[in-house]
Amino acid sequence: MDELIAEVRTFEGSLVVVPARGGEFPEIAWGDAFMYYAPDGVMPREQPYGTIIVKDYPDDDRSGLDYPTRWRVNIRVDDESFERLVGLPRRQLPDTWDVSATDTFFAHPVYGSLGWVCVISPDSTGGEVVDLLRLGHDKARRHARRGAGG
Repeated sequence: MDELIAEVRTFEGSLVVVPARGGEFPEIAWGDAFMYYAPDGVMPREQPYGTIIVKDYPDDDRSGLDYPTRWRVNIRVDDESFERLVGLPRRQLPDTWDVSATDTFFAHPVYGSLGWVCVISPDSTGGEVVDLLRLGHDKARRHARRGAGG
């Protein structure tokens, strides 16, 4: 996980926020990571393009993340990538599916229909995870520049 965060921090204009105990973020977010394009170092008022979570959340507990060796990277992707990785279009997901396998791409258990994919404890999928995060970062950069008139 630390290696992945370090890699994302090398992307031009990257901001990776990792909330910690005693900071300004709620306890539920402590230890997780949120990835943005923010060349000014200020967290933008929009959703991140990628996250890493290290624990189950109350509405997202099917991945079994409450173990020290399990963590999940979540990435917003385009429809073509989603279907290639998951095997189904994001709007045709079943009501339930297994979201506990490691090192396997699957639809995010809560936000899959919105185009988010995930991998628990990536290993052989690590290279593709980095590539997808870079694509998400590049898309966020283009979006920010358009919004700034550039």
